[in-house]
Amino acid sequence: MSIADIIASFLGFGLLHLRGHHGYSGWRWLFMIEGLITFVFGLAAFALMPPSPTQTANWSRGKKGWFTERQVGNLTLLLLKTTREEIIMVNRIIREDPSKSGMHNRQPITPRLLWHSLKDFDLYPLYLIGLNFQTPMRTSKNLAYIAEVTGQLTLTAMFGQIWALPFLIFIYVVNINNINKWTAWAIMTLLLGWPSAHPIQVGWNSRNSNTVRTRTVSAAMYNMCVQTGGIIAANIYRDDDKPRYLRGNRTLVSLCAVNIGLYLFTKAYYVLRNKHKTRKWDAMTEEQRAHYLAATTDEGNKRLDFRFAH
Repeated sequence: MSIADIIASFLGFGLLHLRGHHGYSGWRWLFMIEGLITFVFGLAAFALMPPSPTQTANWSRGKKGWFTERQVGNLTLLLLKTTREEIIMVNRIIREDPSKSGMHNRQPITPRLLWHSLKDFDLYPLYLIGLNFQTPMRTSKNLAYIAEVTGQLTLTAMFGQIWALPFLIFIYVVNINNINKWTAWAIMTLLLGWPSAHPIQVGWNSRNSNTVRTRTVSAAMYNMCVQTGGIIAANIYRDDDKPRYLRGNRTLVSLCAVNIGLYLFTKAYYVLRNKHKTRKWDAMTEEQRAHYLAATTDEGNKRLDFRFAH
C-alpha cells in the first residue's frame, strides 16, 4: 500500500499539471487516466484469476491449467476431469473455511446481496478503524505474524497507535524547528516508522465476514474507509496553521487517542457479541444444536456457532 501511495502521489502531481491541456481540467485527466489504469488491471485480473481450483485452464493461464493429474506408472487417471491436486485443494479449502463454498468469483453480487452485506453492523467497528488508524501517520511495518501467534488481533493492531502517541505529543508540545536537527530527525523517523496494522485488519475483516458475499463487499468497504482516511490526513495541515501547525498536531494527538479508544471499543464489542452467542448456544440441547445446524436460516457471522475474531 505504501508503494501505491508513492506512485499515486507522483501520478497525481503530473496529471493535475495537465490542467488546460486540450481544454480539460487537471482533475479530469487524473480521473480518466487513473481510471483507465484501474480498468486495465481489472480486465487482467478477470482473465488471470480462475473461478475455482478446478477451472484453472484457459488461454491466459495455460491450456493444461495449474495443477497436475495423478500419475500411476505410465497411466493417467482422469477423475471426472478433476485432478488429484484439485480434489485435495478443494477439500482443504472448504474444510478450513466452509463459508468459501457459498459463492465463486464469477458469481455476481446482486443489489439484494449487496444490501445484506452493507447492513452487516458487526463489521462497522472495523470500518471505523480503517477510516482513522492511519490518519496520524502514513508508513508501515508488519505486525501480522505477532497477531496470529498471540491471537490478540485488537491489542496487536492497537500497538501502532500507542507507538505513535508519545511522538505526536512531543511535536505538539515542542517546536521541533528550534531543537537539534538530528533529534528532530530521530523523532520524525520513529513516528513515521510506526508498525502498521493494515495487514492484520484486512485479514480480520475477512475472517469476521464469514461468507463470500459479505467478504467481497466488506473488503471494498474497508478499503474505501482507508482511502477516505488518507484524504482526511492530507487536509489536517493547513497553510494558515504554519509554521508550528499547532492545530494540526493537536488534531493528530486527539485522533490517535480516539483510535486507541476505538480499538478498545472494538475488542469489547466482539467479546460481548461472542458471549451473547455462547449463552444462546450453551442453552441448547444436543438435539436442538443438531437441528439448528441443519435447518437454520442464519448466515455468515450471524450463525450461533460462529465466533468473532478479536
